[in-house]
Amino acid sequence: MTEPPPPGPGSLTATQRRLGRDWRLAALFLTPTAVLVGALVLVPIAQSIITSTTERHGADSVFVGLANYSALAGDGQFRTAVVNSFVFTAYAEIFKVVLGLAAALLLHHLRRGRAVLTGLLLVPWVVPTVVTAFSWRSLLDPIFGSVNTLLTASGIGPLLASVQLVDSWPAGWLSDASLAMPSVILVNVWKGVPFFTVCFLAGLKAIPADQYEAATIDGASAWQRFAHVTLPGLRHVMTVTVTLSSIWTFNNFDLIWLLTQGGPGDVTTPYVLVAYTKAILQLQYGAGAAVTLVMLPVIGVLVFYLVRLLREGTGTEPPVRARTARWVAWAGAAAFTGLLAWASPQIFWKAAVVLGVMLLVAAAVGRLVSAFQARGGRRASAFVSRLGSGVALAGLLTFVLFPIYWIAVTAFKSEGQVVMRVHDLWPTPWTLEQFGALFTNQPFGRWYLNTLLISGASTVVALLCAVLGGYALARLRFRGAQGFTVTVLLTYVMPGALLFIPLYQLLIRARLTDSLWSLVLTYPTFTLPFATWLLAGYFASIPADLEDAALVDGCSRVQAFGRVVLPLAKPGLLAVALFTLTNAWNEFLFAFVFVTKDEYKTLPVGMQSMIAGDVVPQGQLAAASLLVSIPVVIMYAFGQRFLTEGLTAGAVKG
Repeated sequence: MTEPPPPGPGSLTATQRRLGRDWRLAALFLTPTAVLVGALVLVPIAQSIITSTTERHGADSVFVGLANYSALAGDGQFRTAVVNSFVFTAYAEIFKVVLGLAAALLLHHLRRGRAVLTGLLLVPWVVPTVVTAFSWRSLLDPIFGSVNTLLTASGIGPLLASVQLVDSWPAGWLSDASLAMPSVILVNVWKGVPFFTVCFLAGLKAIPADQYEAATIDGASAWQRFAHVTLPGLRHVMTVTVTLSSIWTFNNFDLIWLLTQGGPGDVTTPYVLVAYTKAILQLQYGAGAAVTLVMLPVIGVLVFYLVRLLREGTGTEPPVRARTARWVAWAGAAAFTGLLAWASPQIFWKAAVVLGVMLLVAAAVGRLVSAFQARGGRRASAFVSRLGSGVALAGLLTFVLFPIYWIAVTAFKSEGQVVMRVHDLWPTPWTLEQFGALFTNQPFGRWYLNTLLISGASTVVALLCAVLGGYALARLRFRGAQGFTVTVLLTYVMPGALLFIPLYQLLIRARLTDSLWSLVLTYPTFTLPFATWLLAGYFASIPADLEDAALVDGCSRVQAFGRVVLPLAKPGLLAVALFTLTNAWNEFLFAFVFVTKDEYKTLPVGMQSMIAGDVVPQGQLAAASLLVSIPVVIMYAFGQRFLTEGLTAGAVKG
């Protein structure tokens, strides 16, 4: 069946010619998203700008102009926090790219067990941040932590001290000023590598196999194929993923707060924690808003770059422009490296040593495989290649799964075994004592129910609005579609750090703090824009011919949407549902700021409140972590295929 010709100018009304053929349906579909995004993101940002020009005197707010901004220039804590945020983000992104790319390449070349291993690598990304922080705090404890115990028994710990990678042994990972930031970076890398792995896997699947075949026929080595086929093929995916992750990491609050609360001293304090301290603890909303807004240009540059990348797509560049871009990239990398060395000289050389060792080992294995191939030893080269890949995968899985294993076994230990640290890696005997104490001593059941209600409600709202909004942006013709798409993307990458102060003020005026409604209403600020953006990309990947055929057969646009497009979009819908549900289930900052009463707390905030000073109920926290993580892990285990497909057609392709 041939595609029907588009209606000519004479068949359109004057309003349709001015506003677009589908403007009525677009207005209907986009109104829910526009109202929520406008009320919960754009208006609070405008309110934050106004608030930043005021200062609180008693019960009144007085206009002070730019005084809050000028005061930051002499604020030593703020300057330290900005440097900390930059250092934290830079090192975390470097290691996430290296490890994520390595994991994706290893999994991509597997013939068997790829789905199972990918599911296992997703676990750190899926588990709530509070679970991540608790497990690593316990593992990195200088006296009782298993990391020091295992490194001492294996001889690695004393070796690290002898080469000055750590100052002394046993190491105080989170309490030592020289190790606290590297330790926090390590935990962030552990949690972020799965996201990079999934995105890079989706990108590798999109690279045509004939490019590798042509390179092999031309005599290209494995390294040349990687440099000239794989990396160029992943350029778009890599830049989008790194830019998004950089925005999230730069504005991280929950992980750092739960691990170190910014200490020791201010060595791990990010700028978001300074804003929280000024606005929430000191009730100086203007000063706190100024802290978040003064960093907006940094976020703005990243957002502008991201929007440009997504608009340009993956098209090829002219040779001259490509060479210029390459020189600019090398110059930028050199400047970035120099700035990083200046900002963190102690961390810089340690990170360089770790990266150097990793690259040298990989290069040595590759050289050995190439040498065997050159001599005709196919079996030997295949054996070395499989052995190297197996060892690398085993090391990666150990790094990824050991904290999860520690949580699982600790949850089934008796309180005596937890306190005495006997048989640390195995329960003796297995017992449900910690689960009973958890429900007896804490309102854990109430926290669980609150989290279920809030996550479910916010996911339904985001999914319904995103389905309508994403379809309108992908399919309908109306004036302003591109501007609306850019606005959605901008609101998606706006950090929660920029919004929590004005939203907190808004909830106070509406008397909605310390209620479940405060979270149900505010969670769409970070779930709805992403859901709309991903679904717009997914709807655009569905062939328009199928919908046109339904229209020719007599269906209305709405009927074609419901009967043709939605059934084909199930992978995208499931990917969005998984993302939004997981984000709402794990969210900490808004719940931490907006809710203080035990009966309204969510699981992440409730678990954090179980720690009183130096008293850490490790067994109960392990049991809680297991119960919090299991539902999300199960959902991802069943939805992993749809997640990868949704990313491939939606977010990764832009």
